[in-house]
Amino acid sequence: MNRAHDATTVPARKARSAKKADGWKPRRDGALFLLFPLMLVLTGLEVLLSGRDLTQAFAMLEQETQALELATRHPVIAWIQRGISLLLIAVCLERIVSHFAQRKAVPSPLLTGSFLFYWLTTVAMTAVLATNPKISHEYVYPLLLGLACSLAGPADRDRILGAVRNAFVVFLLASVMLIFVNPIMVLDSSYTQGLIPGLPRFGGLTSHPVMMGMLTQAVLIILWVRPFKRTWLNLFAWALGLGVLFMAQSKTAWLCFLISACCLVVVRRGIDAVQHAGDPRSSSFGVGLLLLVITGIVAVLAAFLVFDLPTVIADFFNTSTGAQLASLTGRDRIWVVAMEEWGRNPVFGYGLTIWDADYRQAIQMPNATHAHNQMLDTLSRSGTVGAIGLVVYAVVLTGMAFRYARATGGLSLALFISTALLSISEVPLLLVDYGSHVMTHFLLIVAVASGAAARVPAPRAAPTPIEPTLRTAA
Repeated sequence: MNRAHDATTVPARKARSAKKADGWKPRRDGALFLLFPLMLVLTGLEVLLSGRDLTQAFAMLEQETQALELATRHPVIAWIQRGISLLLIAVCLERIVSHFAQRKAVPSPLLTGSFLFYWLTTVAMTAVLATNPKISHEYVYPLLLGLACSLAGPADRDRILGAVRNAFVVFLLASVMLIFVNPIMVLDSSYTQGLIPGLPRFGGLTSHPVMMGMLTQAVLIILWVRPFKRTWLNLFAWALGLGVLFMAQSKTAWLCFLISACCLVVVRRGIDAVQHAGDPRSSSFGVGLLLLVITGIVAVLAAFLVFDLPTVIADFFNTSTGAQLASLTGRDRIWVVAMEEWGRNPVFGYGLTIWDADYRQAIQMPNATHAHNQMLDTLSRSGTVGAIGLVVYAVVLTGMAFRYARATGGLSLALFISTALLSISEVPLLLVDYGSHVMTHFLLIVAVASGAAARVPAPRAAPTPIEPTLRTAA
């Protein structure tokens, strides 16, 4: 009996020892999820320590020269940014090396390759071959972060989304609390183009209300896909996010959230319903089509007969707000300058230093911090070569965002739409630095890569030695 007992417990002891050995192994998923909250911390501290006063218009604040910006920047921010940069290098290199050391497959070689091609054509080649070359260590940080994000799997995506969601709720709460502590830091009372006259525009702890609106709508998408487990906390986060989104008064952010929400509904719940409603054999098809036609006719008649739509439109464009809208709030002049720079530097562009303080002073456009359009900005910075890289990268992101929409619960498609709409008036794909202004771009990379990783077959485990079986006498 003793021999039999010892024989039967040998495999169990070896199994327990193997589990203990596995328990001592370090985690392989890394700390990539920490970088996104740190970007929010850096953005918030920079605004908090700047002593900003938004009773001055944002246009006046943007007219400061580079020397003044450096003089007013708190020295603590520089050291914090250096620390975050070193952490970013360590985390991203560890993530990349660990991924290939474990012989894991790249989730999507097409995504990783197109991102690398985009960085080479818009940053590396521009920094060396442009009309005004400049090489800086800051250009390497977006490369490392993008490559690390392109290796993300579903587990990485969940941890990153959870970290961004939690950090941004705290970020929004701190921004709202400053309304009662220091309102001139977060509220722009000079804004006169809102839907409610006299309602201040909320910028919070971001650089601009437009940025606050775009970040908030992106986080609301994340909250939709990955809600809190506690119902009361989830409702509080939604109320806080929707309130801040409204107070930011960014029409672009509102439009992005509306279209993204529709995409999430269709992808997550409505594909079968849409197919059923669009089926001519269904009884509801004719009724729905008839109601839609009647509603459209009534709306057109009311616009022309009751509200005199042509006169309303003419009166609106005669106002100062309408004049700004007709000129795209001055962006048309910036676009002309960008096209002229591309004409003078067609191959590799002006260089990455375009739209800096010296250049803005030279063209007498102090608020032109970029070209206010992703394609035009790329043409002016990196020329035709950079535009080719942008087109290739955009085509890959478009295809993969739609392809993996179901696998990511609509997240990839919603983030892609937000990035694409923002590209019309901003430059969310710029890779010259890192921060909250490019967070949506890198979250899109994580979403697409995780969708691709979910379809990559897992590598076969190495065969384990078979334990010899010991027969005991009956």
